[in-house]
Amino acid sequence: MLNGLNWKPTLVSRDMRFRLGPPLALAGLFLVHTGTFAQSIGPLKTALDPILDASPMENAWWGAVVVDVESGDVLYNRNGGRSFVPASNTKLFTTAAALDLLGPDYRWVTNVYIDGNVVHGELQGNLIVRGSGDPSIGARYSNGDPTHVFRAWADSLRRAGVRVIRGDVIGDDDVFDDVPYGEAWSWDDEQFAYAAAINGLPFNDNVIDVTITARRTSEPGNVSWEPDRTDYVLIVNRTITTQLGTRLKEGYKRRRGTNIIELTSEVPQGRTDHESLSVHNPTGYFVHVLRQTLQREGIAVDGRAVDVDELSIRPQYSNPRYRRIASYQSPPLSVIAETVNTESQNLYAELLLRTLGVEMPLQNSGNRETGSAEAGLQVAQATYLAAGVDTSRLQLVDGSGLSRKNLVTPSMTAALLQYMASHEEAAVREAFIGSLAVGGQTGTLAWRFVNGPEVRAKTGSLGNISSLAGYVTSQSGASLVFVLMCNNYTVKQSVIRRAQDRVVTRVATWH
Repeated sequence: MLNGLNWKPTLVSRDMRFRLGPPLALAGLFLVHTGTFAQSIGPLKTALDPILDASPMENAWWGAVVVDVESGDVLYNRNGGRSFVPASNTKLFTTAAALDLLGPDYRWVTNVYIDGNVVHGELQGNLIVRGSGDPSIGARYSNGDPTHVFRAWADSLRRAGVRVIRGDVIGDDDVFDDVPYGEAWSWDDEQFAYAAAINGLPFNDNVIDVTITARRTSEPGNVSWEPDRTDYVLIVNRTITTQLGTRLKEGYKRRRGTNIIELTSEVPQGRTDHESLSVHNPTGYFVHVLRQTLQREGIAVDGRAVDVDELSIRPQYSNPRYRRIASYQSPPLSVIAETVNTESQNLYAELLLRTLGVEMPLQNSGNRETGSAEAGLQVAQATYLAAGVDTSRLQLVDGSGLSRKNLVTPSMTAALLQYMASHEEAAVREAFIGSLAVGGQTGTLAWRFVNGPEVRAKTGSLGNISSLAGYVTSQSGASLVFVLMCNNYTVKQSVIRRAQDRVVTRVATWH
């Protein structure tokens, strides 16, 4: 039994990826994975087709594949070789490559430097934070205290005798490129947490967490936000308290290219409205809050909070003048991957993808920056090739799935899932499967499959797009991979999700 799924894995050597040749050569070796096999016939087709063909979903475009993990037998195939927009099922590709290539024990390290001498308690220079793309600095991994790491750095400075910083607090995000959003992301998503800007020095998921509490009817709500009501943002409170029992109407708007946030929610008496909203220039956010925290911790700062991009001369860390004074190490990748897949955390997925490009740069990367999405995707091809995916037909442009330019086939996803379930390294296998939401218990599946079959899976949702892919244990004890993708439907998403759940439940009862 492995993370609730029982199978005897068929091991695939990681060295295969360097011996199998170009993508087209793989097609002949992995026909089941490239979608060249025929549509299903037999018992599962008879059981599943009516579910996917049911009214009112006749105009929806369905792709589905079911594979036996141990034998590799394809038990069901419906448009398995056709391309679909996968939405957040893209995260399966991102986390699989990261765990496969970096290992589940990989950790990000963020270092803090000073570039001057400490004389009589005064740092006669700047404090510089060199980012590594670490997703974990903020509230999520510090018991709800977003500034936990910053306060630890203040302790390190005090131990070094620093009481005053005469220079600036500088944030260096140059580990990644300066492209803040994925290719073809929707511009009107930018203000929300799920589309937070990408950078090499993230903090608190690059969001502020806003709470609006109702007061008396017709009065503005009481607004607070974390971390520490930071003045990096300007909150414009246009909220209103409505009568008890009325409907909560949410309203938020961040003016594009600014940190001016207007709140227009209508909050009934006795209710609160919680929302996480993205910030503009998250590197500036990081050092702004760090500077505020240092001052609260008793370390005076004369200079400003500065994004490294504002400097004409970048820090030269090889120069003896630069001395490391503190650092922070993230939780292991296995923990971060679980957040990515269980909660469908988009920013973390994008940081994972870019980290691949930084940690495993390729000599033939051309003009791609190592910290770019393109570089990370090029590195990730090694995992996809080892899984038997025909990469000549795979189109990925981001790590999270927010882009509608991502195109994968159900059979590619099934191949990846089978490869990870049969991975020769037990730690990688367990970390990947353990990263997925558990039906009826955790994350995006907490309210699905309640009292249902034993499911670990990843959801995927965009407008008129819904995916579900993962593992289910059948009544006979077999471990099965399933992939369900639906594009271009016009019914409510709940209708599609119910159909997906019925399919998985039926697969689980199949002998």
